[in-house]
Amino acid sequence: MLIDQKIPLGQYIAGFVEWLTQHGANTFDAIAVTLETMIHGVTFALTWFNPFVLIGLIALLAHFIQRKWGLTVFVIASFLLILNLGYWQETMETLAQVMFATLVCVVIGVPLGIVAAHKPMFYTVMRPVLDLMQTVPTFVYLIPTLTLFGLGVVPGLISTVVFAIAAPIRLTYLGIRDVPQELMDAGKAFGCSRRQLLSRIELPHAMPGIAAGITLCCRLSGSRGVL
Repeated sequence: MLIDQKIPLGQYIAGFVEWLTQHGANTFDAIAVTLETMIHGVTFALTWFNPFVLIGLIALLAHFIQRKWGLTVFVIASFLLILNLGYWQETMETLAQVMFATLVCVVIGVPLGIVAAHKPMFYTVMRPVLDLMQTVPTFVYLIPTLTLFGLGVVPGLISTVVFAIAAPIRLTYLGIRDVPQELMDAGKAFGCSRRQLLSRIELPHAMPGIAAGITLCCRLSGSRGVL
């Protein structure tokens, strides 16, 4: 019978993880120290500001982006409430992790989305991987990351990136793919190279989609990244 001879898949995976932790310990430790130092640096930069100054800067940024006084007042009131309740340090630590996770997702995800838009076979292979990354609960990723990187903020950061990076990849891909062919033909007619087509036509036209991907990435990092 087929079920009488089970493939020792679990033993193979356990052996691979053990080999990885033994031979790659120095590499994983270096990565963990580097990422943790960078995250602590961002946290220190946020906590270095006077809370009222930082609240004012964030409120100005919110008003500059949305141009809505109601949202600006809500932002100020929310941060003042956090400060009053005594959770300012914890909020800045969470904000630093979310900002850093979003930055990593954007730096990796946007180029991958651009490549996927130009190479359909690459996106065909990558799509089920993205589906799996968004389907599996975030806490599942903590098992291998804790094994490889140890305790600290790094496992949570990597788990958050794995979960949230699909958003900028997908929306960048859709934004590039939705560029009208007429614009592309016009650019080619004027002698644009592939790099110029990307920088002058595709990216400006796809920018709303890319911005939506970054926004969604922030929301996913904030909702699932506080581990």
